Amino acid sequence: MYSILHPEKLDNKSKFTNTTERVRDVQYTLRLLREVWMRVGLEKLESHERIAVKALLDSGATDLFMDMTFAREKGFKMEKLKNSLLVRNVDRMVNAGGAITYQVECNMFFKGHMERARMDICNLGKTEVILGMP
Repeated sequence: MYSILHPEKLDNKSKFTNTTERVRDVQYTLRLLREVWMRVGLEKLESHERIAVKALLDSGATDLFMDMTFAREKGFKMEKLKNSLLVRNVDRMVNAGGAITYQVECNMFFKGHMERARMDICNLGKTEVILGMP
């Protein structure tokens, strides 16, 4: 399960040198009890090219994520964030993939519904897209 916690929701044991620092905790449970996958369409805003993708629907995630390798291979325009987002695993260790420094904005389609989506770019391994509840 992947999820994001914001600094104001973290326990007092967290040490922040800057109170404005934004944190994204990416949590992953190796043994998911049930995985829900869905096919969605993503449309690049610049070229209107559409790409079908298999996305993990994760009710434990509190944001939308796209894999860095997938974003590069498919040619999505990545926007550099003004402030990087620290990524920590469930055990509070810093994620080996590093901080989130880019986002992608695209249109997302599912069964006739279209929505503008802003996805954080990070290392998701074999998962291309994770749909949480932002």
